[in-house]
Amino acid sequence: MNSSADVSPRAGRPVRVAVDCMGGDFGPSVTLPACEAFLRAHPDAELILVGRPEALAPAQSWSRCTIVAATEVVEMDDPVEVALRRKKNSSMRVAISQVKPGEGVVAADACVSAGNTGALMAVSRYLLKTLGGIDRPAIATVMPNQKDGYTTVLDLGANVDCEPHHLLQFAVMGSALVAAVEGKANPSVGLLNIGEEAIKGSETIKRAGELLRSVAEAGQVNFYGNVEGNDIFKGTTDIVVCDGFVGNVVLKASEGLATMLSSFIKQEFTRNFLTKLAAIVALPVLKHFKNRVDYRRYNGAALLGLRGLVFKSHGSADAFAFEQALNRAYDAARNRLLDRVHDRILETLQALPPAGGPEDQVQVASTA
Repeated sequence: MNSSADVSPRAGRPVRVAVDCMGGDFGPSVTLPACEAFLRAHPDAELILVGRPEALAPAQSWSRCTIVAATEVVEMDDPVEVALRRKKNSSMRVAISQVKPGEGVVAADACVSAGNTGALMAVSRYLLKTLGGIDRPAIATVMPNQKDGYTTVLDLGANVDCEPHHLLQFAVMGSALVAAVEGKANPSVGLLNIGEEAIKGSETIKRAGELLRSVAEAGQVNFYGNVEGNDIFKGTTDIVVCDGFVGNVVLKASEGLATMLSSFIKQEFTRNFLTKLAAIVALPVLKHFKNRVDYRRYNGAALLGLRGLVFKSHGSADAFAFEQALNRAYDAARNRLLDRVHDRILETLQALPPAGGPEDQVQVASTA
């Protein structure tokens, strides 16, 4: 297993973020304003903007900014094979390559793209490889909860089918993410299930729960137990772990619910003259509510488990939302997320007791 120093940002210089400026539904019309706002807010950061030079011309005079040319663009509907094998000079691929370790040096500490999710994961995994002890990268993001905070959920679509040891790895990576970015030294982890009881759920979930309890007894993961879907928004645990199929459904359903509730409130306050007057009185409350459920504030999902930091923005993100993705990438790099994931995985694998079950022991140990 490589040492954590292999994946650490260089010391003694600003955090550098590589940006795929051509990705997403809107390309430079969104990414460039977001990058400009990000630079104003972070005087200690630098950006590497990747894309077609003519599209990035407005940024040529920016300070703390480097432009790297790429002649191709991965479209949102491009198959993974096209992005991986044919478009080898795409802005996505060139941006990801900026965080690839080479001779102990990386050009950038993190990469952000709003491009095709499947292509981003495939190219990232091909170029960067996974950290020792990680079988599969996972997509993690935050969702608002009733405690006026966030719940980190993973996986959100990278892995449709998961084995128990994959869910254990997700729990460890999620713990490292929350510890690094939110400063919680021992974040709690819940396993998403159809009930809180240990006897409920599929065989995969039951075995994953057994693995997590074994690791929790060794003090490596703060495992709360099984949680249900509503616990994500209650804030029952800091982290909720699930397979990618379930996680993606939860994400899209929650975004749809937030949009629907905002629409319902708007409809009710515009029904007639009296409701419009009530809306004026309630305007401060409505603005605060809209801000709390605005999923743009939570944009920026981490692709955890790679030998480089890659963050995925919504393809339909506007400039405000894309800036949030840049902020998350910056925070992760500044707080040495790669080192923390590496160290936690190593400690967890070493802490697994022999009594954890022979089949699971073989599967987990084989990733070391």
